[in-house]
Amino acid sequence: MKVLLAGANGYIGTRLIPVLLEKDHDLVCLVRDKRRFDSQSDFSDKVSLIKGDLLKETTIDAFPKDIDVAYYLVHSMSQDKNFAELEAKSAENFVKQLDKTHCKQVIFLSGITNDDKLSEHLKSRRHVEDVLREAKAELTVLRAAIVIGSGSSSFEIIRDLTEKLPVMTVPRWVHTKCQPIAIRDVLGYLEGVMDNKKAIGKTFDVGGPDVLSFKDMMLGYAKARKLKRRFITIPFLSPKLSSYWLYFITSVSYSLAQSLVDSMKNETIMKNHDIDAVVKRKCLTYKEALELAFEKIEQNSIVSSWRDALNNGYLTSDFMDQIKVPQHGTVNYKVSTDIDSDTKEVWDNIMAIGGARGWYYWDWIWRIRGSIDRIVGGVGLRRGRTSNITISNGDVIDFWRVLLVDKPCKRLLLYAEMKLPGEAWLEFKITEEKGEKKLSQIATFRPNGLWGRLYWYTMFPFHLFIFKGMALQIVNFKILPAKK
Repeated sequence: MKVLLAGANGYIGTRLIPVLLEKDHDLVCLVRDKRRFDSQSDFSDKVSLIKGDLLKETTIDAFPKDIDVAYYLVHSMSQDKNFAELEAKSAENFVKQLDKTHCKQVIFLSGITNDDKLSEHLKSRRHVEDVLREAKAELTVLRAAIVIGSGSSSFEIIRDLTEKLPVMTVPRWVHTKCQPIAIRDVLGYLEGVMDNKKAIGKTFDVGGPDVLSFKDMMLGYAKARKLKRRFITIPFLSPKLSSYWLYFITSVSYSLAQSLVDSMKNETIMKNHDIDAVVKRKCLTYKEALELAFEKIEQNSIVSSWRDALNNGYLTSDFMDQIKVPQHGTVNYKVSTDIDSDTKEVWDNIMAIGGARGWYYWDWIWRIRGSIDRIVGGVGLRRGRTSNITISNGDVIDFWRVLLVDKPCKRLLLYAEMKLPGEAWLEFKITEEKGEKKLSQIATFRPNGLWGRLYWYTMFPFHLFIFKGMALQIVNFKILPAKK
């Protein structure tokens, strides 16, 4: 069958691709930037790509006429306050293009919406369902609660809270019940309803076998990690304070924290099990889903992560057009360091920068800068990185976005997503000329007015020490062998 996948670079979409290819489907992926997909995906030579930003109708390439089934896996939850309007507009543009094809079925992954009074986030998901029902193709909706898997936003929030806080003062919403489901089971249902006559035009709740509160899930995580954790419920903690609490403790942005807190007042429990008659599946328990996520993390095989999404308000979908660092109206500081060791070791050190490895020199300064960024509403260092050993274009590394990984030329270019009075780039490049090997490290800043220039010159003394020390450490850093 010919299948269209909208949201191919997203958390769910990235993982659905190999599932569909394994079934020998002819897969067409709708992406905002083909370059990013090519650099991140191992399947770029096995799928067809069409380009389009669903928020900009004129940018969307024509969909192939012979599409049989379309997956709509596009969400804008971490956008600004207008996320509901943006989600509706995106779905409307998708329907306009899809109606020009022979598509028979649309499959949408939504949220469980069984409460009478829904959060704005869940209302938006329900409205997107209504928009997609206007398409000529029949709609199949899978409504899920919390998705548990390595790299999922729900898992990472539970992980952040439980790992970092031995004693937690928590709001009332930690007692709200939900029905978590493993990412593996979500993919199984998405594939199982495709071209399934029993699923055409139907809406299903999907979930795992466990009904748990958020507190239960954190305690379950703590037990799996052999951690002792205590909770103190504060009933008067307002949604706004709860959002700030989630924002400062976890790696989510404040807008995403607001959406999550707003949604956590709603119970997300399956009200019917009609899906069991359509797709026969024994779902993983919450404990089994956690164990599978731990396994993927330990193996550094996290396929996708919510944090790498571009819908966080920092960069537009054409961010890779910024690969050429501006030369005019900028200031920069360059460090060049001789390399006496194997350049592969130095390149490996560059590729491991940030996250658990840190920034090689004066990490405490980086942590302070990250804390300041969080206080003023930025992303800080909490996002870390998806994999400790690999980097792809578009990935996040703490408060940087990867613009370019050029392995043949040994060049890494980062763009700052921290709060700044201007724009900043950080470039690492290994060069070899006439037998001399060097690491070139360039920090470039394009100041925004007077405040931008004051910021640069205030930080410049720190740059003199930090970047020189960092370059030396990158060149000389070696991982000590484990003790026998």
